[in-house]
Amino acid sequence: MYRTALRNVLAHKGRLLMTALAVMLGTAFVAGTMVFSDTFGKAMRDSNSKSYSDVSVQVVDRAAGSAASARQKSEGGTATLTDATVQQLAALPGTAGARGVVSGFTGVADRKGDLIGQVWAAKGANFAPGPDGKDPRYPMVEGQGPKTAKEVALDRKTAEKAGYKVGDTVRVAANGPVVEAKLTGVFTTDDPVVNTGGTLTLFDKATAQQTLLEPGRYSSVVLTAKPGTSQDALLAQVQPAMPSGDRFDVETGAKLNADEQKMITEATSSMRTMLLVFAFISLFVGIFIIANTFTMLVAQRTKELALMRAIGASRKQVTRSVLIEALLIGTVSAAAGLVAGIGIGAGMQSLIGSLNENMPNGSLVIRPLTVVVTVVVGVVVTVLSALLPAVRASRIAPVAAMSSGDQPVSQKSLVVRNTIGSVLAGGGLALIGYGASTGNDSGRLPVGAGAFLALIGVFVLLPLLSRPVVALVGPLLRLGGTPGRLAQRNAVRNPRRTAATAAALTIGLTLVTGLTVIGASVNDTVDRAVTSSMKADYIVGAANGMSLSEQVPAQIAKAPGVAASSAMTTAFWELNGTTKAVNGVDAAVLDQLADVQLTSGSAAGFAKGELMVDEDAAKKLNVTAGSVLNVTFPDESTGRFTVGGVYKAGGMLGPVLLANSELVKHEPKPYISDVLVKGKDGATDGLKQALKDATGANPVIDVKSKQDVRDAFSQTITFALNLMYGLLGMAVLIAILGVVNTLAMSVFERKREIGMLRAIGLDRRGIKRMVRMESVVISLFGAGIGLLLGCFIAWAINGTLKSSLSGLTTVLPFGQLALFLALAGVVGLVAAIWPARRASKLDILSSIKTD
Repeated sequence: MYRTALRNVLAHKGRLLMTALAVMLGTAFVAGTMVFSDTFGKAMRDSNSKSYSDVSVQVVDRAAGSAASARQKSEGGTATLTDATVQQLAALPGTAGARGVVSGFTGVADRKGDLIGQVWAAKGANFAPGPDGKDPRYPMVEGQGPKTAKEVALDRKTAEKAGYKVGDTVRVAANGPVVEAKLTGVFTTDDPVVNTGGTLTLFDKATAQQTLLEPGRYSSVVLTAKPGTSQDALLAQVQPAMPSGDRFDVETGAKLNADEQKMITEATSSMRTMLLVFAFISLFVGIFIIANTFTMLVAQRTKELALMRAIGASRKQVTRSVLIEALLIGTVSAAAGLVAGIGIGAGMQSLIGSLNENMPNGSLVIRPLTVVVTVVVGVVVTVLSALLPAVRASRIAPVAAMSSGDQPVSQKSLVVRNTIGSVLAGGGLALIGYGASTGNDSGRLPVGAGAFLALIGVFVLLPLLSRPVVALVGPLLRLGGTPGRLAQRNAVRNPRRTAATAAALTIGLTLVTGLTVIGASVNDTVDRAVTSSMKADYIVGAANGMSLSEQVPAQIAKAPGVAASSAMTTAFWELNGTTKAVNGVDAAVLDQLADVQLTSGSAAGFAKGELMVDEDAAKKLNVTAGSVLNVTFPDESTGRFTVGGVYKAGGMLGPVLLANSELVKHEPKPYISDVLVKGKDGATDGLKQALKDATGANPVIDVKSKQDVRDAFSQTITFALNLMYGLLGMAVLIAILGVVNTLAMSVFERKREIGMLRAIGLDRRGIKRMVRMESVVISLFGAGIGLLLGCFIAWAINGTLKSSLSGLTTVLPFGQLALFLALAGVVGLVAAIWPARRASKLDILSSIKTD
């Protein structure tokens, strides 16, 4: 039986090629994911391993530079890290050295005035020279460190990007006006922020404190231990010296390094999990191809297997023979997939490097676990996929050796199959509907479970669905003449084969359609939420998401071409015991800058200090127009506000709106998120430039029109969708291989039929057209079911997102959906090229003589 299995593999190697490719591609995706994540993770850990090489103990003020700082001060927590703290810690018995560190956001402008690098990776710090005038953390390769308020030093990579040299004037900005300073030095550093493409700007100590924090204050203190003093021993000395409370974090360098390594490991693990999900989707698609291939092979070898049974082979031996074939194919394919996966991992690493030259790089990491998982997954998937066909093979009766036809499918098996499919699909759709009805994240688990059950149920029912669905396109196929009518009959002649071929495309189109509909729905909702209530021509905000400087609103108001402007401020107050964000806007220009769509009440009392709330907040706070809200302010004082009106939720105004004149009475320094601007002549390029000029061409400040805001959100969603499409591309490719494989094997199976058709007058062109039309019909059938199921699942998922994304409605992008359906037809045409060519070249006499 082992020799028989090997002979069968070699005898049918052409027909098994596509199956082997499907297994290879699926396992290659798994192997590539594991190789890439292991390699990238190790490179990241190695890059960050030097972050705390000179740190024995670090003391961090968690409130430094944050809103918590003011709050803790108001509560009496006035302890900060100062020069006195540094001297106190330096005097500890185990301390060899202590230095105060100031750090915070600092953007650097290039020669065009644009921000260098990404806003989240722009950092500023203090230059702390020793007696020799050098700071060992930042060795200078050119010039020297900054000494005055008008001097800065830049890391070498940033200086090279912008073409700056020592002596040039550099424009930098933190959370205030732009500073023009002389570049006195260029340095190298192991700082991970710089190594991953960020920028680092050094100031002298006083300037750093003034710009990034507060005069005389540090964000952290770094200690080095004396020889013979362990980090833990120094930690034990530092902890009693710090004020009690949870304001300060005191940790050893080893602990900080371990925590960072753990964080990197978790991040790369999450990335690997996401990639593996798509890899296993590809394998799941491959299961249908493998099962379909072995089912067709068993059907084609009915006489051979029956003869083996007639001469004494047992059912177990026949089953074992088929499974050994699957084992051989799975082992060879998985080994090939491992080799291909190593190449994919290397390619992904190179791609990351080309997209961002500063990303850490390293040699490929191929762990034994990767090899084991890849081979085991490939073998197990192949063998399990072939199990059902193997069992069917063992049930072929010896008498079938004398029959010229295939064994008919029993009516009982079809009834059982359709019953099981109906139960699974019905239960799944019910779960999906229930999950969607919850309207919040509690429904996501039922939707996920229901989607899985519905998908499996639909797969089981595909043979039943194939006849009526294919019948719908019958009139179109008849336009193709005799080949079209033959294609329709071939598509419905063997519903199981048609269903197994279409199933792979159904999976791909279900996922692609679901993602597209969700993306379009979220994009539409965000667009409406951000821009529907916006009358302003421009929104001016900080690119880093921080609060704008208090000077910015005044600077913008004086810019030429501005008709009206207002700072958008935010404070967090307790309203009826619930903490809510209260947004402020100038009452005098509210109607020029925003469209407040009131559902009850009026805005007449807004300028007199009345609140307005959106519908969601009104519901949660149990208030209506005219209600009185009890408010607790950050300083623990209390007050009462009347609700003047209730407006539609989902706009840029936020849940609660109050006049700025009233808000600043209880929040002297509110968070300034944006400045809304209305131009005298609308949104013009001249006004946009004037707004930039008014802020000193600050590289940290963004001036965005309504369309710019739309584009920013759209680009984010489009990028995410394109990434998902790319990851699903492997599954779609495997699905295409399945169509090719099935058609090729079907052609072989129908050699006599094709020979007869040629004998009675159907020419080679007609044979090609017949095979192509059959392929297109099967592809469109699978794609159509996938489109419907994907739209339904997307609708349900949107239902679970309504609580977190107010105003979300399901939007069907008909243009894209039609494109997907058209592409599925193209896939069918492409997949049929080789099988159609092969069918047209069959010799008439030898085909008719086929046994």
